[in-house]
Amino acid sequence: MNNMSLFLNAFSFRKLVPFFSRFLLKHFRKPKIFYKHLTISQFGFQKFQFLAQRSDLEDHFLIFNVETALLKSSSLFPYFMLVAFEAGSLLRAFVLLVSYPFIRICSENFGLKIMVMVCFFGLKKESFRAGSAVLPKFFLENVGMESFEVLKRGKKKVAVSNLPQVMVESFLRDYLNIDFVFGRELKVFGGYFLGLMEEKKEFVLEKNAFEVGKITSDLIGVSSFKKSFDSQWFSYCKEIYLVSEGDKRHWNQLPRNLYPKPLIFHDGRLAFRPSLMATLSMFMWLPVGCILSIIRSFTALLLPYSIAIPIAAFTGVQLRLKNVPNRRFEANLKNNKTQAGLLYVTNHRTLLDPLMISYGLKTPLTAVTYSLSRMSEFLSPIKTVRLARDRNQDAMLMKKMLSQGDLVVCPEGTTCRESYLLRFSPLFSQLAGDIDHYILPVAMDSHVSMFYGTTAGGYKCLDPLFFLMNPQPTYTLQFLHKVSGVAANSDHAEKSKFDVANSIQNEIAKVLGFTCTTLTRKDKYLILAGNEGIVRDGNTR
Repeated sequence: MNNMSLFLNAFSFRKLVPFFSRFLLKHFRKPKIFYKHLTISQFGFQKFQFLAQRSDLEDHFLIFNVETALLKSSSLFPYFMLVAFEAGSLLRAFVLLVSYPFIRICSENFGLKIMVMVCFFGLKKESFRAGSAVLPKFFLENVGMESFEVLKRGKKKVAVSNLPQVMVESFLRDYLNIDFVFGRELKVFGGYFLGLMEEKKEFVLEKNAFEVGKITSDLIGVSSFKKSFDSQWFSYCKEIYLVSEGDKRHWNQLPRNLYPKPLIFHDGRLAFRPSLMATLSMFMWLPVGCILSIIRSFTALLLPYSIAIPIAAFTGVQLRLKNVPNRRFEANLKNNKTQAGLLYVTNHRTLLDPLMISYGLKTPLTAVTYSLSRMSEFLSPIKTVRLARDRNQDAMLMKKMLSQGDLVVCPEGTTCRESYLLRFSPLFSQLAGDIDHYILPVAMDSHVSMFYGTTAGGYKCLDPLFFLMNPQPTYTLQFLHKVSGVAANSDHAEKSKFDVANSIQNEIAKVLGFTCTTLTRKDKYLILAGNEGIVRDGNTR
Protein backbone atom coordinates (compact mmCIF):
# COMPACT_ATOMS: atom_id res chain seq x y z
CA MET A 1 0.00 0.00 0.00
CA ASN A 2 2.79 2.38 0.88
CA ASN A 3 4.62 1.52 -2.34
CA MET A 4 1.45 2.22 -4.34
CA SER A 5 1.03 5.62 -2.66
CA LEU A 6 4.60 6.54 -3.38
CA PHE A 7 4.14 5.54 -7.00
CA LEU A 8 0.97 7.61 -7.38
CA ASN A 9 2.58 10.63 -5.70
CA ALA A 10 5.60 10.38 -7.96
CA PHE A 11 3.38 10.01 -11.04
CA SER A 12 1.23 12.96 -10.05
CA PHE A 13 4.29 15.10 -9.36
CA ARG A 14 5.80 14.24 -12.74
CA LYS A 15 2.52 15.14 -14.44
CA LEU A 16 2.21 18.42 -12.55
CA VAL A 17 5.73 19.67 -13.27
CA PRO A 18 5.27 20.09 -17.04
CA PHE A 19 1.76 21.46 -16.48
CA PHE A 20 2.97 24.22 -14.17
CA SER A 21 6.00 24.83 -16.38
CA ARG A 22 3.75 25.49 -19.36
CA PHE A 23 1.51 27.66 -17.19
CA LEU A 24 4.39 29.79 -15.90
CA LEU A 25 5.98 30.16 -19.32
CA LYS A 26 2.67 31.18 -20.81
CA HIS A 27 2.01 33.87 -18.21
CA PHE A 28 5.48 35.22 -17.43
CA ARG A 29 7.52 34.87 -20.60
CA LYS A 30 5.43 37.73 -21.92
CA PRO A 31 3.49 40.16 -19.76
CA LYS A 32 -0.14 39.54 -19.06
CA ILE A 33 -2.27 41.42 -21.57
CA PHE A 34 -6.00 41.82 -21.78
CA TYR A 35 -7.23 43.06 -25.13
CA LYS A 36 -10.78 43.32 -26.30
CA HIS A 37 -10.23 43.11 -30.02
CA LEU A 38 -6.63 42.00 -30.54
CA THR A 39 -4.83 38.76 -29.82
CA ILE A 40 -1.40 38.30 -28.31
CA SER A 41 0.01 36.92 -31.55
CA GLN A 42 -0.38 40.36 -33.16
CA PHE A 43 2.27 41.91 -30.91
CA GLY A 44 6.05 41.76 -30.91
CA PHE A 45 7.66 42.12 -27.49
CA GLN A 46 11.31 43.05 -27.28
CA LYS A 47 13.77 44.23 -24.69
CA PHE A 48 14.22 47.97 -24.23
CA GLN A 49 17.88 47.82 -25.26
CA PHE A 50 16.84 47.02 -28.84
CA LEU A 51 14.75 50.20 -29.04
CA ALA A 52 17.86 52.33 -28.52
CA GLN A 53 19.52 50.66 -31.51
CA ARG A 54 16.78 51.64 -33.94
CA SER A 55 17.61 54.44 -36.37
CA ASP A 56 14.05 55.12 -37.54
CA LEU A 57 12.46 56.40 -34.32
CA GLU A 58 12.06 59.86 -35.88
CA ASP A 59 9.35 58.35 -38.09
CA HIS A 60 7.37 56.74 -35.24
CA PHE A 61 5.07 57.78 -32.44
CA LEU A 62 6.20 56.57 -29.01
CA ILE A 63 3.71 55.84 -26.24
CA PHE A 64 5.30 55.13 -22.87
CA ASN A 65 4.39 54.58 -19.24
CA VAL A 66 5.88 57.38 -17.12
CA GLU A 67 6.39 55.47 -13.89
CA THR A 68 7.88 52.32 -15.40
CA ALA A 69 9.60 53.47 -18.60
CA LEU A 70 10.88 56.99 -17.80
CA LEU A 71 11.58 57.28 -14.06
CA LYS A 72 14.47 55.44 -12.44
CA SER A 73 12.47 54.69 -9.31
CA SER A 74 8.83 53.65 -9.64
CA SER A 75 7.95 54.57 -6.05
CA LEU A 76 5.14 57.13 -5.94
CA PHE A 77 5.40 57.93 -2.23
CA PRO A 78 7.86 60.88 -2.58
CA TYR A 79 5.59 62.74 -5.00
CA PHE A 80 2.49 62.31 -2.89
CA MET A 81 4.45 63.35 0.21
CA LEU A 82 5.43 66.55 -1.61
CA VAL A 83 1.77 67.25 -2.38
CA ALA A 84 0.76 66.50 1.21
CA PHE A 85 3.49 68.69 2.73
CA GLU A 86 3.66 71.57 0.26
CA ALA A 87 0.03 71.89 -0.87
CA GLY A 88 -1.50 70.51 2.31
CA SER A 89 0.03 70.77 5.77
CA LEU A 90 2.43 69.13 8.18
CA LEU A 91 -0.50 67.18 9.66
CA ARG A 92 -1.55 65.85 6.26
CA ALA A 93 2.04 64.77 5.57
CA PHE A 94 2.16 62.96 8.92
CA VAL A 95 -1.10 61.13 8.16
CA LEU A 96 0.35 59.94 4.85
CA LEU A 97 3.51 58.77 6.59
CA VAL A 98 1.76 56.70 9.28
CA SER A 99 -0.71 55.23 6.79
CA TYR A 100 1.94 54.18 4.28
CA PRO A 101 2.68 50.75 5.87
CA PHE A 102 -1.00 49.88 5.35
CA ILE A 103 -0.83 51.27 1.79
CA ARG A 104 2.09 48.97 1.05
CA ILE A 105 0.13 45.82 1.85
CA CYS A 106 -2.82 46.88 -0.30
CA SER A 107 -3.05 46.28 -4.03
CA GLU A 108 -1.24 48.84 -6.16
CA ASN A 109 -4.44 50.42 -7.45
CA PHE A 110 -6.12 50.59 -4.04
CA GLY A 111 -2.98 52.00 -2.44
CA LEU A 112 -2.89 54.69 -5.12
CA LYS A 113 -6.49 55.64 -4.33
CA ILE A 114 -5.68 55.94 -0.61
CA MET A 115 -2.73 58.27 -1.29
CA VAL A 116 -4.85 60.41 -3.61
CA MET A 117 -7.54 60.69 -0.93
CA VAL A 118 -5.09 61.60 1.85
CA CYS A 119 -3.19 64.15 -0.21
CA PHE A 120 -5.91 65.86 -2.28
CA PHE A 121 -9.11 65.78 -0.24
CA GLY A 122 -10.19 69.35 0.52
CA LEU A 123 -7.49 71.12 -1.48
CA LYS A 124 -8.68 74.06 -3.54
CA LYS A 125 -8.22 73.35 -7.24
CA GLU A 126 -7.62 76.97 -8.23
CA SER A 127 -4.74 77.45 -5.78
CA PHE A 128 -3.05 74.09 -6.38
CA ARG A 129 0.36 74.91 -7.89
CA ALA A 130 2.52 72.08 -6.55
CA GLY A 131 2.22 70.29 -9.89
CA SER A 132 3.93 73.13 -11.76
CA ALA A 133 6.03 74.79 -9.03
CA VAL A 134 7.26 71.95 -6.79
CA LEU A 135 7.02 68.51 -8.39
CA PRO A 136 8.93 69.11 -11.68
CA LYS A 137 12.27 69.41 -9.86
CA PHE A 138 11.88 66.04 -8.14
CA PHE A 139 10.51 64.30 -11.22
CA LEU A 140 13.41 65.59 -13.32
CA GLU A 141 15.93 64.32 -10.76
CA ASN A 142 14.43 60.84 -11.18
CA VAL A 143 14.44 60.70 -14.99
CA GLY A 144 16.70 58.03 -16.49
CA MET A 145 19.09 59.51 -19.04
CA GLU A 146 19.18 56.38 -21.21
CA SER A 147 15.39 56.21 -21.36
CA PHE A 148 14.88 59.87 -22.12
CA GLU A 149 17.59 59.92 -24.82
CA VAL A 150 15.64 57.19 -26.64
CA LEU A 151 12.16 58.59 -26.08
CA LYS A 152 13.00 62.12 -27.23
CA ARG A 153 13.88 60.79 -30.68
CA GLY A 154 10.27 59.89 -31.42
CA LYS A 155 8.26 61.91 -33.91
CA LYS A 156 5.55 62.39 -31.29
CA LYS A 157 5.74 61.40 -27.62
CA VAL A 158 2.66 60.21 -25.72
CA ALA A 159 3.01 59.83 -21.94
CA VAL A 160 0.65 57.57 -19.98
CA SER A 161 0.53 57.77 -16.18
CA ASN A 162 -1.53 56.40 -13.31
CA LEU A 163 -0.82 59.61 -11.38
CA PRO A 164 -3.29 62.51 -11.38
CA GLN A 165 -2.94 64.77 -14.40
CA VAL A 166 -2.29 67.82 -12.21
CA MET A 167 0.83 66.14 -10.80
CA VAL A 168 2.60 65.15 -14.02
CA GLU A 169 1.42 67.41 -16.84
CA SER A 170 3.67 70.42 -16.21
CA PHE A 171 6.77 68.26 -15.70
CA LEU A 172 6.22 66.36 -18.93
CA ARG A 173 4.97 69.14 -21.20
CA ASP A 174 6.96 72.13 -19.94
CA TYR A 175 10.31 70.51 -19.16
CA LEU A 176 10.54 67.37 -21.33
CA ASN A 177 8.54 68.61 -24.35
CA ILE A 178 6.20 65.60 -24.33
CA ASP A 179 3.45 66.15 -26.89
CA PHE A 180 0.52 64.39 -25.18
CA VAL A 181 -0.01 63.55 -21.52
CA PHE A 182 -2.72 61.19 -20.30
CA GLY A 183 -2.99 61.02 -16.51
CA ARG A 184 -5.92 60.47 -14.17
CA GLU A 185 -8.44 63.25 -13.67
CA LEU A 186 -9.53 64.17 -10.14
CA LYS A 187 -13.13 64.75 -9.14
CA VAL A 188 -13.94 68.30 -8.07
CA PHE A 189 -16.91 69.71 -6.17
CA GLY A 190 -17.39 73.39 -5.41
CA GLY A 191 -13.85 74.15 -6.56
CA TYR A 192 -12.27 71.63 -4.17
CA PHE A 193 -10.71 68.25 -4.87
CA LEU A 194 -12.69 65.32 -3.46
CA GLY A 195 -9.69 63.03 -3.32
CA LEU A 196 -11.26 60.67 -5.87
CA MET A 197 -10.08 59.85 -9.37
CA GLU A 198 -12.25 59.68 -12.45
CA GLU A 199 -12.27 56.50 -14.50
CA LYS A 200 -9.43 56.25 -16.98
CA LYS A 201 -10.27 58.29 -20.04
CA GLU A 202 -10.20 56.66 -23.42
CA PHE A 203 -7.21 57.14 -25.68
CA VAL A 204 -8.58 59.41 -28.41
CA LEU A 205 -6.38 59.81 -31.45
CA GLU A 206 -6.32 63.36 -32.75
CA LYS A 207 -6.34 63.46 -36.52
CA ASN A 208 -3.97 66.36 -36.98
CA ALA A 209 -1.44 65.08 -34.48
CA PHE A 210 -1.37 61.36 -35.19
CA GLU A 211 -2.28 60.97 -38.87
CA VAL A 212 -4.81 58.22 -38.25
CA GLY A 213 -4.15 56.54 -41.56
CA LYS A 214 -0.63 55.56 -40.47
CA ILE A 215 -1.17 55.02 -36.76
CA THR A 216 -1.18 51.24 -36.80
CA SER A 217 2.31 51.10 -38.26
CA ASP A 218 3.78 54.14 -36.56
CA LEU A 219 2.96 53.66 -32.85
CA ILE A 220 5.54 51.95 -30.63
CA GLY A 221 4.80 51.18 -26.98
CA VAL A 222 7.30 51.26 -24.09
CA SER A 223 6.40 49.88 -20.67
CA SER A 224 7.55 47.42 -18.02
CA PHE A 225 7.61 43.70 -17.37
CA LYS A 226 5.81 44.35 -14.08
CA LYS A 227 2.78 46.05 -15.60
CA SER A 228 -0.13 44.40 -17.36
CA PHE A 229 -1.00 46.59 -20.30
CA ASP A 230 -4.28 48.40 -20.62
CA SER A 231 -5.86 47.86 -24.03
CA GLN A 232 -7.02 51.46 -24.36
CA TRP A 233 -3.40 52.66 -24.42
CA PHE A 234 -1.38 49.93 -26.08
CA SER A 235 -3.89 48.22 -28.37
CA TYR A 236 -2.73 50.45 -31.23
CA CYS A 237 0.89 49.28 -30.94
CA LYS A 238 2.38 46.71 -33.28
CA GLU A 239 5.57 46.63 -31.20
CA ILE A 240 6.06 46.95 -27.46
CA TYR A 241 9.46 47.30 -25.81
CA LEU A 242 9.76 46.23 -22.18
CA VAL A 243 11.87 47.85 -19.47
CA SER A 244 13.12 45.56 -16.71
CA GLU A 245 14.20 46.53 -13.20
CA GLY A 246 17.71 45.48 -14.20
CA ASP A 247 17.65 48.05 -17.01
CA LYS A 248 16.57 50.81 -14.64
CA ARG A 249 19.30 49.98 -12.12
CA HIS A 250 21.89 50.75 -14.78
CA TRP A 251 20.31 54.03 -15.87
CA ASN A 252 22.05 57.27 -15.01
CA GLN A 253 20.28 60.36 -13.72
CA LEU A 254 19.49 62.86 -16.48
CA PRO A 255 22.08 65.69 -16.07
CA ARG A 256 20.76 69.22 -15.69
CA ASN A 257 22.54 70.38 -18.83
CA LEU A 258 20.47 67.90 -20.85
CA TYR A 259 17.10 69.18 -19.64
CA PRO A 260 15.18 70.37 -22.76
CA LYS A 261 14.16 73.39 -20.68
CA PRO A 262 16.38 74.60 -17.81
CA LEU A 263 14.96 74.37 -14.31
CA ILE A 264 15.50 77.93 -13.06
CA PHE A 265 12.56 78.37 -10.70
CA HIS A 266 10.93 75.97 -8.27
CA ASP A 267 9.08 76.36 -5.00
CA GLY A 268 8.35 74.40 -1.84
CA ARG A 269 10.07 74.01 1.51
CA LEU A 270 11.55 70.51 1.21
CA ALA A 271 15.10 70.46 -0.12
CA PHE A 272 15.40 66.67 -0.23
CA ARG A 273 13.61 63.85 -2.02
CA PRO A 274 11.04 62.73 0.61
CA SER A 275 11.44 58.96 0.45
CA LEU A 276 9.93 56.96 3.31
CA MET A 277 13.08 56.92 5.47
CA ALA A 278 14.04 60.51 4.62
CA THR A 279 10.54 61.71 5.61
CA LEU A 280 10.69 59.75 8.85
CA SER A 281 14.06 61.35 9.61
CA MET A 282 12.60 64.80 8.93
CA PHE A 283 9.76 64.30 11.41
CA MET A 284 12.24 63.08 14.02
CA TRP A 285 14.42 66.16 13.39
CA LEU A 286 11.60 68.72 13.48
CA PRO A 287 11.49 69.25 17.29
CA VAL A 288 15.28 69.66 17.39
CA GLY A 289 15.23 71.91 14.33
CA CYS A 290 12.59 74.21 15.82
CA ILE A 291 14.60 74.61 19.03
CA LEU A 292 17.80 75.27 17.07
CA SER A 293 16.04 77.84 14.89
CA ILE A 294 14.81 79.74 17.94
CA ILE A 295 18.25 79.67 19.59
CA ARG A 296 19.99 80.82 16.43
CA SER A 297 17.42 83.60 15.88
CA PHE A 298 17.64 85.03 19.39
CA THR A 299 21.42 84.80 19.27
CA ALA A 300 21.49 86.98 16.15
CA LEU A 301 18.89 89.39 17.52
CA LEU A 302 20.25 89.99 20.99
CA LEU A 303 23.99 89.34 21.13
CA PRO A 304 26.97 91.29 19.71
CA TYR A 305 29.00 89.88 16.83
CA SER A 306 31.85 88.72 19.06
CA ILE A 307 29.48 86.39 20.94
CA ALA A 308 26.81 85.63 18.33
CA ILE A 309 29.25 84.38 15.66
CA PRO A 310 30.89 81.68 17.87
CA ILE A 311 27.48 80.53 19.15
CA ALA A 312 26.11 80.29 15.61
CA ALA A 313 29.15 78.25 14.56
CA PHE A 314 28.76 75.98 17.62
CA THR A 315 25.12 75.26 16.70
CA GLY A 316 26.07 74.29 13.14
CA VAL A 317 25.75 77.51 11.08
CA GLN A 318 28.69 77.65 8.69
CA LEU A 319 29.91 80.96 7.25
CA ARG A 320 32.77 80.69 4.76
CA LEU A 321 34.53 83.89 3.71
CA LYS A 322 36.91 84.62 0.85
CA ASN A 323 38.83 87.84 0.14
CA VAL A 324 37.29 89.77 3.02
CA PRO A 325 38.14 93.47 2.48
CA ASN A 326 40.45 95.08 4.99
CA ARG A 327 38.51 97.42 7.23
CA ARG A 328 41.38 99.91 7.19
CA PHE A 329 41.20 99.94 3.38
CA GLU A 330 37.47 100.62 3.57
CA ALA A 331 38.06 103.45 6.02
CA ASN A 332 40.52 105.05 3.59
CA LEU A 333 37.94 104.77 0.84
CA LYS A 334 35.41 106.55 2.99
CA ASN A 335 37.81 109.33 3.92
CA ASN A 336 38.52 110.00 0.25
CA LYS A 337 34.83 110.29 -0.61
CA THR A 338 32.27 112.91 0.07
CA GLN A 339 29.87 110.35 1.51
CA ALA A 340 30.31 107.91 4.38
CA GLY A 341 28.90 104.66 3.09
CA LEU A 342 30.06 101.85 0.81
CA LEU A 343 27.66 100.05 -1.53
CA TYR A 344 27.77 96.24 -1.38
CA VAL A 345 26.08 94.59 -4.37
CA THR A 346 25.29 90.88 -4.15
CA ASN A 347 23.24 88.18 -5.78
CA HIS A 348 20.21 87.07 -3.78
CA ARG A 349 19.94 83.60 -2.18
CA THR A 350 17.80 84.13 0.96
CA LEU A 351 16.51 86.98 3.12
CA LEU A 352 19.58 86.49 5.32
CA ASP A 353 22.03 87.66 2.63
CA PRO A 354 22.62 91.17 4.09
CA LEU A 355 22.90 89.73 7.59
CA MET A 356 25.58 87.26 6.45
CA ILE A 357 27.60 90.10 4.89
CA SER A 358 27.24 92.01 8.15
CA TYR A 359 28.47 88.97 10.08
CA GLY A 360 31.34 88.44 7.64
CA LEU A 361 32.50 92.04 8.02
CA LYS A 362 31.54 92.19 11.73
CA THR A 363 29.96 95.58 11.20
CA PRO A 364 26.34 96.83 11.06
CA LEU A 365 24.89 97.42 7.60
CA THR A 366 21.63 98.69 6.14
CA ALA A 367 19.76 96.46 3.70
CA VAL A 368 17.41 97.75 1.01
CA THR A 369 14.72 95.38 -0.26
CA TYR A 370 12.04 95.48 -2.91
CA SER A 371 9.53 93.50 -0.90
CA LEU A 372 9.68 92.50 2.75
CA SER A 373 6.96 91.54 5.17
CA ARG A 374 6.41 93.55 8.35
CA MET A 375 7.26 90.49 10.43
CA SER A 376 10.58 90.02 8.63
CA GLU A 377 11.42 93.69 9.19
CA PHE A 378 10.64 93.33 12.88
CA LEU A 379 12.80 90.21 13.27
CA SER A 380 15.78 91.52 11.27
CA PRO A 381 18.90 92.10 13.42
CA ILE A 382 20.07 94.81 10.99
CA LYS A 383 18.30 97.87 9.66
CA THR A 384 16.11 97.28 6.59
CA VAL A 385 14.60 99.83 4.20
CA ARG A 386 11.84 99.00 1.75
CA LEU A 387 12.02 100.44 -1.77
CA ALA A 388 8.93 101.83 -3.49
CA ARG A 389 9.75 100.59 -7.06
CA ASP A 390 9.88 104.20 -8.23
CA ARG A 391 13.29 105.04 -9.72
CA ASN A 392 13.57 108.64 -8.52
CA GLN A 393 12.10 107.96 -5.09
CA ASP A 394 14.25 104.88 -4.55
CA ALA A 395 17.41 106.69 -5.69
CA MET A 396 16.83 109.50 -3.20
CA LEU A 397 16.17 107.01 -0.41
CA MET A 398 19.32 104.99 -1.14
CA LYS A 399 21.46 108.16 -1.30
CA LYS A 400 20.15 109.11 2.10
CA MET A 401 20.96 105.67 3.52
CA LEU A 402 24.47 105.76 2.04
CA SER A 403 25.13 109.09 3.67
CA GLN A 404 24.48 107.41 7.01
CA GLY A 405 26.58 104.26 6.53
CA ASP A 406 27.26 101.14 4.49
CA LEU A 407 24.47 99.76 2.33
CA VAL A 408 23.68 96.31 0.89
CA VAL A 409 21.53 95.89 -2.23
CA CYS A 410 20.43 92.75 -4.09
CA PRO A 411 19.68 94.04 -7.63
CA GLU A 412 17.99 90.78 -8.70
CA GLY A 413 15.03 91.86 -6.57
CA THR A 414 14.19 88.29 -5.55
CA THR A 415 15.90 85.05 -4.58
CA CYS A 416 16.90 82.28 -6.96
CA ARG A 417 17.68 78.81 -5.59
CA GLU A 418 19.37 77.33 -8.62
CA SER A 419 22.71 78.21 -10.20
CA TYR A 420 21.31 81.13 -12.20
CA LEU A 421 21.42 84.90 -11.82
CA LEU A 422 18.37 86.98 -12.68
CA ARG A 423 18.67 90.33 -14.42
CA PHE A 424 20.38 93.00 -12.30
CA SER A 425 18.49 96.27 -11.94
CA PRO A 426 20.86 99.11 -13.01
CA LEU A 427 19.63 101.54 -10.33
CA PHE A 428 22.58 100.85 -8.03
CA SER A 429 25.21 101.57 -10.72
CA GLN A 430 23.96 105.07 -11.46
CA LEU A 431 23.38 105.75 -7.78
CA ALA A 432 27.01 104.99 -6.95
CA GLY A 433 28.21 107.13 -9.84
CA ASP A 434 26.09 110.11 -8.80
CA ILE A 435 27.73 110.23 -5.37
CA ASP A 436 31.18 109.25 -6.66
CA HIS A 437 31.24 106.00 -4.73
CA TYR A 438 32.69 102.55 -5.14
CA ILE A 439 30.63 99.41 -5.59
CA LEU A 440 31.91 96.28 -3.83
CA PRO A 441 30.38 93.17 -5.49
CA VAL A 442 29.86 90.07 -3.33
CA ALA A 443 29.44 86.60 -4.83
CA MET A 444 27.16 84.65 -2.50
CA ASP A 445 25.98 81.05 -2.33
CA SER A 446 24.06 79.07 0.27
CA HIS A 447 23.44 75.39 0.92
CA VAL A 448 20.70 73.58 2.84
CA SER A 449 19.99 69.88 3.26
CA MET A 450 16.43 69.74 4.60
CA PHE A 451 14.43 72.98 4.24
CA TYR A 452 14.63 75.83 1.75
CA GLY A 453 14.79 79.29 3.28
CA THR A 454 12.83 80.89 0.44
CA THR A 455 9.29 80.68 -0.89
CA ALA A 456 7.20 82.23 -3.64
CA GLY A 457 3.74 81.08 -2.59
CA GLY A 458 4.05 80.86 1.20
CA TYR A 459 4.70 83.09 4.19
CA LYS A 460 7.97 84.98 3.72
CA CYS A 461 8.26 85.80 7.41
CA LEU A 462 8.98 82.09 7.99
CA ASP A 463 11.83 81.96 5.45
CA PRO A 464 14.69 82.70 7.91
CA LEU A 465 13.23 80.29 10.46
CA PHE A 466 13.09 77.44 7.94
CA PHE A 467 16.65 78.18 6.83
CA LEU A 468 17.86 78.07 10.43
CA MET A 469 16.03 74.76 11.03
CA ASN A 470 18.54 72.96 8.81
CA PRO A 471 21.17 70.86 10.62
CA GLN A 472 24.08 72.72 9.02
CA PRO A 473 22.98 75.74 6.96
CA THR A 474 25.95 77.06 5.00
CA TYR A 475 26.82 80.41 3.44
CA THR A 476 29.81 81.16 1.24
CA LEU A 477 30.76 84.80 0.60
CA GLN A 478 33.46 85.94 -1.79
CA PHE A 479 34.22 89.66 -1.96
CA LEU A 480 35.30 90.88 -5.40
CA HIS A 481 37.26 93.92 -6.60
CA LYS A 482 35.71 97.35 -6.30
CA VAL A 483 33.86 98.86 -9.28
CA SER A 484 33.06 102.49 -10.09
CA GLY A 485 29.52 103.60 -10.78
CA VAL A 486 28.18 105.76 -13.62
CA ALA A 487 27.40 109.45 -13.18
CA ALA A 488 23.90 110.42 -14.31
CA ASN A 489 25.17 113.48 -16.19
CA SER A 490 27.91 111.63 -18.07
CA ASP A 491 27.81 110.91 -21.79
CA HIS A 492 25.87 107.74 -22.66
CA ALA A 493 24.86 107.36 -19.00
CA GLU A 494 21.72 105.41 -19.82
CA LYS A 495 23.67 102.79 -21.74
CA SER A 496 26.61 102.76 -19.34
CA LYS A 497 24.56 101.97 -16.25
CA PHE A 498 23.26 98.80 -17.93
CA ASP A 499 26.80 97.91 -18.93
CA VAL A 500 27.98 98.24 -15.33
CA ALA A 501 25.05 96.19 -14.01
CA ASN A 502 25.60 93.47 -16.63
CA SER A 503 29.33 93.46 -16.00
CA ILE A 504 28.88 92.91 -12.27
CA GLN A 505 26.28 90.22 -12.94
CA ASN A 506 28.69 88.42 -15.28
CA GLU A 507 31.57 88.71 -12.82
CA ILE A 508 29.55 87.26 -9.94
CA ALA A 509 28.24 84.48 -12.18
CA LYS A 510 31.80 83.64 -13.29
CA VAL A 511 33.05 83.36 -9.72
CA LEU A 512 30.11 81.17 -8.63
CA GLY A 513 29.93 79.09 -11.81
CA PHE A 514 26.35 80.30 -12.36
CA THR A 515 24.52 81.21 -15.58
CA CYS A 516 23.22 84.71 -16.29
CA THR A 517 19.62 85.19 -17.44
CA THR A 518 17.40 88.12 -18.39
CA LEU A 519 14.53 86.88 -16.22
CA THR A 520 13.12 89.17 -13.54
CA ARG A 521 11.28 89.01 -10.24
CA LYS A 522 7.97 89.32 -12.06
CA ASP A 523 8.80 86.30 -14.22
CA LYS A 524 9.56 84.20 -11.15
CA TYR A 525 6.34 84.96 -9.31
CA LEU A 526 4.15 84.57 -12.37
CA ILE A 527 5.64 81.11 -12.96
CA LEU A 528 5.57 79.88 -9.36
CA ALA A 529 2.72 81.71 -7.68
CA GLY A 530 0.56 83.17 -10.43
CA ASN A 531 1.04 86.70 -9.10
CA GLU A 532 3.60 89.50 -9.27
CA GLY A 533 4.99 88.94 -5.78
CA ILE A 534 3.21 91.74 -3.96
CA VAL A 535 3.54 91.29 -0.20
CA ARG A 536 0.45 91.78 1.90
CA ASP A 537 0.34 90.92 5.59
CA GLY A 538 3.53 88.89 5.37
CA ASN A 539 2.36 86.72 2.52
CA THR A 540 3.40 86.80 -1.13
CA ARG A 541 0.02 87.32 -2.71
